[in-house]
This record gives sequence, C-alpha cells and structure tokens, in this order.
Amino acid sequence: MQHTMKVHSLPAAIRAALLAIPALGLLSACAPLGPNYQRPAPLPNVVSEQAAVAGPLAQYKEAAKLLKPATPATGTTVASDWWKAFADPRLDALMTEVATGNQNIAQAEARYRQATASLQQTQAGQWPTLSTNASAARSSQATTAGRSTATSLSTSLAASWELDLWGRVRRSIEAGDASAAASAADLAATTLSLRAQLATSYGNLRSLDAQRALLEDSVEAYERSLKLTQNRYDAGVVARSDVAQAQLQLLNARAQLIDTDNQRAALEHAIAILLGRVPSTFALERSETYALKLPAVAASVPSELLRKRPDVIAAERRVAAANAQIGVTVAAYYPSITLSGSFGQRGANLSDLLSLPNRFWSVGPALALSLFDGGARDAAKAQVVAAYDQTVAAYRQTVLTAIGEVEDNLAAQRILAEELAVQQQAVKAAQESLTIALNQYKAGTVSYLNVVTAQTAEYSARRSELSLRAQQFTATVALLRALGS
Repeated sequence: MQHTMKVHSLPAAIRAALLAIPALGLLSACAPLGPNYQRPAPLPNVVSEQAAVAGPLAQYKEAAKLLKPATPATGTTVASDWWKAFADPRLDALMTEVATGNQNIAQAEARYRQATASLQQTQAGQWPTLSTNASAARSSQATTAGRSTATSLSTSLAASWELDLWGRVRRSIEAGDASAAASAADLAATTLSLRAQLATSYGNLRSLDAQRALLEDSVEAYERSLKLTQNRYDAGVVARSDVAQAQLQLLNARAQLIDTDNQRAALEHAIAILLGRVPSTFALERSETYALKLPAVAASVPSELLRKRPDVIAAERRVAAANAQIGVTVAAYYPSITLSGSFGQRGANLSDLLSLPNRFWSVGPALALSLFDGGARDAAKAQVVAAYDQTVAAYRQTVLTAIGEVEDNLAAQRILAEELAVQQQAVKAAQESLTIALNQYKAGTVSYLNVVTAQTAEYSARRSELSLRAQQFTATVALLRALGS
C-alpha cells in the first residue's frame, strides 16, 4: 500500500514551521556581518592600489639602465614554459619530469586538495542536515505478579538547519575559497621555485663540464711544457728548478680536474633528488661546450607582479581569507537560530509502526546566545583583526621582496654583460702574453717562471669567462622566476 503525504495532512505546528522556512530563508540571505573585502594597497605608506601602480610600481629602476632594454616586441615574453627559451632539449625533458616526480610539489598539490576539500565541507553548512534512526529493544522486569517482558520498536526521521542570518557560514565559505586559492598559488610558487632550482643546477653542471674541458686542455698544454722543460734540462740548458715548477703546475691542474668531478657528482645527485629519483639511477652525459642560449627577458612593469607572481597572489588571497574571518567572529555576538524537527513511529511490533496513532513528531526553533563570556568574544575579534593586519604586512613584504628580486637580477644582467665584455678582452691579452712568454723561454731569454705565470694567468682568465657565463645563466633563470613565469 502506498501513502501520499500532503502538507495540509500534517499537524498544524509542522505546517506552520514548513510555511515559515521561506521567510527564514529570506532573512538568511541578508548581507553578512563584517567588512567586505577590498584589496589593500600593495606597498606601505601608499593610499591605494591605483596610487601604487601609478607611482612606485610604474617602472623598474634598473630597467632604465640597460643599454638594450628588452621589450615584449624584441625580448622573450615570460611564459609558463619559460625554460624552453634556453633551447636545450635535455633541460626540457628534465622540466617535464620534475613536475611529476618531485616530492615537494607532491606535498603542495596534496595541500591544495586538502584546502579544496575543506572548502567543500564548509559549503555543506549552507544546507540542512537530515538523519534517520531505527531501533529495537526488548526489556524484562520483575513485578508482584511475576516477570514481564516488553518489546519496543522505533523509527524516526530528523532534520536540522542552522539559519545563516548573520552570514557566519557565508563568511566561512568566503575564507575557505580564498584559502583554497592561496593553496593553488602556493602550488604554482613551489613548482616555479623548484623548476628554477633545477635549471640553475643544470646550468652549473654544464658550466663544470666546460671547466673540465678547459682543464683537460690545460693539462695537455702543461704536459707539453713539462716535456719541453725536461728536454731542455737534459740538454743542460735550464736548471732542475724549471722542471720542478712544470711538474707542480701539471699536478695542480690534475688535482683541480678531480675536484671538478667531485662538484659535478654533487650537482648530478641534487638534480636526481629534484626529479624524485634515487641518485644511483640517474646520470647526465657530459657536454664539452657550455652553449646554453641566453634569451632576452622583457621585464614589463612592477605592477604585473601583482597578477603574475604566485607567491604575491597567495599572500593577497590570505589577506582576503583573514578579512572574511573577521565576519565569522563578529557573527558570534549575535544569536544562532537552529530549526529542527523529527517525525517517526513507535510501537511494540511491526504492525504498530504502520499505525497512525503510534506516530510522534516534534518541530521548533532553538535560539542560543552567550550573555556573558568574560570578554572571550572581544578577545577573539581582536585576534582576527591582528591576524588580518599581519597578512596585510606579509602581503606588502612579499611585493617588496618580489620587486627587489627583479631589480637585483636586472642589475645582474647589465653588470655581468659589461664584465663579460671586459673579461673577453682579458682572455685575448692573456693568450697573447702566454705566446710571447713561450717564445722567449724557447729563445732562452726568460726563465720558466715567466711561462708558469703566463699560463696561470691565461687559464685563470678563461675560467673567469666561463664563470661569468654561468652567472649570466643563473641570473637569467632568477629573473624569470622573479617575474613569476
């Protein structure tokens, strides 16, 4: 048999409660308590965001000093796959692997999923909760007439709904949504940082390969010099001290060659860990030339950092979450109203559960308000206001740090380019000096000490050039990261 229950067949109290729900729903749609969010000015001592963009965030100090400033028309625009601008297929493959294998990225991704699930849990607070219950019990007790037993069966349906009159739930959802967005930005920031770390380690490793090739060339040159000196000593042209100096120079170069291998192994192991691999399962082939392409990077304007750099975005979203928490705390000053009801059947056997006289119901609102709490709510409000102020300061500090990092690496781009140009001239001068010293030594006009000095200076000049190129690569990676690629 199928029963259809209509509203007018319910008890009068339940009908009144059901009819009152739409009106209560309208009340819960009122504007939530607490301040509505407005993004704070990104810099301290600046009145508004517009003033900051028009003033301190209008341009970079160091960009104006570049001899050939990169522009979006001529430079490389900063893209999500920024590392491809270096035109190295091996680096491209490593970047793909780090996104899936790195465990720090995996942790950040799990935190983002956690924040999203927490938001969904908070959103559930907008809706009523519905539960059901069924029970069966048999009891026995002694009486003057003997022992009696009884059976009790019960089934019920209960509903409860806290009306969000003051916006506590809505502000909680607002805070949860901002926190989830901050976690998403944290994930992006972690990925960007680790990719930059990978690119820097890879560049340093390739620089060591180039230094090793330079050392191998130097060792070969020193071996030829030692043979030449030994022959001249055997002929009685030079003293034994010349041979000793040539041997010392050769052995020092060989020791440096071994040290280069040690440094390379450490970088190779670090790259393996970044990829989430055991170092014993990973190896990078050697490259004799340090030929990574250095792209021109368009720095745009500082205000772009506010919408592109993930750590700045995360800091701003935490400000929004803290602002919403103020509304949650203010709602505690007002009463909470919960509408609840239950409906069920109770009897001694299954047939009684279907009998109309055995039904029971209850419905009604519940109001709760703390009348005295010893200042706990005031303290809670002061706490969340202070937390908001802290996030604002952290946001502004993040913006300042981001701008400073861009300025640092723009300056590095300019200064390293100037330094490299001078160093290349120094290499040419050192090579010319070495040629002259060797010719003079062969002619017997100078001692071998002059050759040693010239060879050391030539090697040092060439190694400094390689070091500057490595610094240029590192500065370019750091600039791309600072711009929020």
